[in-house]
Amino acid sequence: MKVDLNADMGESFGAWTMGNDAALLDIVTSANIACGFHAGDPDVMALTMALAVQKGVGIGAHPGFADLKGFGRRRLPIPAKELVNAMTYQLGAAQGMARAAGGQVRHFKIHGALNNMACENEALARTLFEAALKVDPDIVIVALPGTAMEPVLTDLGCQWAAEIFADRAYNDDLTLVDRSLPGAVLHDPAEAASRMVDMVKTGKILTASGNRIPARIDTICVHGDGPEALAIARSVRNALEAADVTVARL
Repeated sequence: MKVDLNADMGESFGAWTMGNDAALLDIVTSANIACGFHAGDPDVMALTMALAVQKGVGIGAHPGFADLKGFGRRRLPIPAKELVNAMTYQLGAAQGMARAAGGQVRHFKIHGALNNMACENEALARTLFEAALKVDPDIVIVALPGTAMEPVLTDLGCQWAAEIFADRAYNDDLTLVDRSLPGAVLHDPAEAASRMVDMVKTGKILTASGNRIPARIDTICVHGDGPEALAIARSVRNALEAADVTVARL
């Protein structure tokens, strides 16, 4: 049994630092790197991708809304055509920066509010995924299993990886509990680790209501912006390996 461990990163901007990417890259096997719209900038992208290549970590594009102030976590009413262009632009930028660093973009994962919206809306999910696949038909789409994303990916017949979150709580429809609600974000590294081992071993996602819902699981995400990110990532990886689960990149 094996699983990928990924983290969102490259979210610093100029002289302002978000997270500890260098340390996270010693733990995770895949990196979802911000593309300058919700976070990040060309210099941050270049540095993060160079570190990922140096440490043998898989590189992914992590596009989102053009909303630096809101960190891409506000739902914006953007027309589909603009979203297609935004996905194309951000993925293209990530590909160029990765090549310059001696690597390549292996996967594509939508960020924040836009990702949550696509989990609820098949038409939106299709719009975003088709935009990425038009740029690179072989790219691996990282998506939430059991949501509106899964039937779209099945229909498209593309490569995809089912993602669960180490530090987030789930609704019974396998969407994430809204961040504004109590208990939506998990902060205890030990709790996150035990949950991940349980979910990976059983092939079931544990929801906030206590239900266990069968789901495909290929990769685990740790958000890189939280103060506990490093501790959670380390705890999750150690617990998985202690449970005889191989942690390997996509």
